[in-house]
Amino acid sequence: MNIDKFAVIGIGHFGRAIALNLSRKGADVMAIDSNYERIDQISDEVSYAVTLDATDKKALLSQDIKSFNIVIVAIGANFEQRLLCVALLLDLGIKRIICRALGRNQRIILEKMGITEILSPEDEVGTSLARRLMNPSMLSYLDLPDDYSVMEIIAPKHICGVALGKIDLRDKYKLSLITIKRAFTEIRKGVATEIQHITGVPDTKTIIEDKDTLILFGRNRDIEKFVEINN
Repeated sequence: MNIDKFAVIGIGHFGRAIALNLSRKGADVMAIDSNYERIDQISDEVSYAVTLDATDKKALLSQDIKSFNIVIVAIGANFEQRLLCVALLLDLGIKRIICRALGRNQRIILEKMGITEILSPEDEVGTSLARRLMNPSMLSYLDLPDDYSVMEIIAPKHICGVALGKIDLRDKYKLSLITIKRAFTEIRKGVATEIQHITGVPDTKTIIEDKDTLILFGRNRDIEKFVEINN
């Protein structure tokens, strides 16, 4: 079985983004939606694009849905349709089902059905936005277990011009600097443009520069404390 074979059911904004990104990374993607216009708009971007009712078992079987080892159910507002689609996929023996949930109650119901991979894009966006508003220096983050994360932050102003060894990130702040993204001026089509590039693995002599982006690993509270002290 091709591990890169995906079916995405529900081609709204969320489902479309998933299908397009999977396809651009070389995956074999089938897009499914009951709306012909949505399917028509994505048909040239994915391997297969099919207009059908995903709550119709015969319709799903007609597209050999069981040959797809990963099915992503991204149906939007109609939770009843989403549940029925998931129930059919479980009945057909699909091994890996990833489903969208809007809110805590929907998540609980899906978990009761045995779905363990649940996407809550609205909740995630809300959490991310709140975190960025509270921490303006933070650009992006990857949450890890036990309150750890990998976080991209704008270099705090008080460490700019200072060698990494003198900042003493590990002993003083309990943080590890994974790498630095640094802005370089490049000429593109005759126009000077600032482009950020990874500088590699920093050593103790590396000087932190203004406009650097630091990619740090550590506990969330330690990263936040480091930013607060040095800004």
